[in-house]
Amino acid sequence: MSGAWDDALEAFTEHLRHERDLSEHSVRGYLVDLGHLADHARALGAGEPSGLTTRALRSFLANQQTLGRSRATLARRATSIRSFTAWLVRTGRATNDPGALLASPRSQRALPDVLSQTEVRALLDATSAAIETDGPVGLRDLAILELLYATGVRVGELCGLDIDDIDRGRRLLRVLGKGRKERSVPYGLPAADAVDAWVTIGRPTLVGPESGPALLLGVRGGRLDPRAARKIVHDRLAVVEGAPDLGPHGLRHTAATHLLEGGADLRSVQEVLGHASLGTTQIYTHVSTERLRAAYRLAHPRA
Repeated sequence: MSGAWDDALEAFTEHLRHERDLSEHSVRGYLVDLGHLADHARALGAGEPSGLTTRALRSFLANQQTLGRSRATLARRATSIRSFTAWLVRTGRATNDPGALLASPRSQRALPDVLSQTEVRALLDATSAAIETDGPVGLRDLAILELLYATGVRVGELCGLDIDDIDRGRRLLRVLGKGRKERSVPYGLPAADAVDAWVTIGRPTLVGPESGPALLLGVRGGRLDPRAARKIVHDRLAVVEGAPDLGPHGLRHTAATHLLEGGADLRSVQEVLGHASLGTTQIYTHVSTERLRAAYRLAHPRA
């Protein structure tokens, strides 16, 4: 990669980290996408980012499609490119924005798997019944599952909670979401009971020098890692007969779907989930519609 490309991508990385405050995972995604673009652009003779043209960008996406990249990947790479070329113009590194004319390939979004209310009840009942043998870990796992289903928070948001982030009197979570945007999410009585039992009975037995203010702890006393939380969800759900193998994000999908089925409006669900765009939340209306159609086909004699 040429020095001009290196310099531009390094500066863009700093912009993503410090101005847009993106996670390292998101930053790596941008750099992977733009690294592929840089290789393609240089092969076409664009030795520096200012030499990019809309034709070159379209050629890159066409090449990626030829290589078998999914529509979701192509859409993400088009988004990365548009952000990069707009930034080039804003910072004076280019005089025109070729990415402004670049359309995103429409990604075909598969409807997410969700649990039925019966399956959720079976999951929570089984976890609660196992507390007698699982001890503090069982109390923690029940709190995890209750909070994920009650609030629809992301697993990273859940594991990042401190004890002071829970208003146990008003039953509210103070969640730090994507882009460090803070929101308050309510939770119900079953989740409140599970959290209270964990905080007062379970957590004190696992507290150690590395615990700090973390709400959820691993068996060694440190803050619970999202990977460990994912394994907990998979393992606990494995005992529910007939239930799909879902992780924490599956419980997020389930919470959103059940909220809509219960009569919540889309804007309220958007606020609970912390979606920046209402369009992201609308996927759950499709889930509910498909579930309704499936029930209709099974139940109606002339379906």
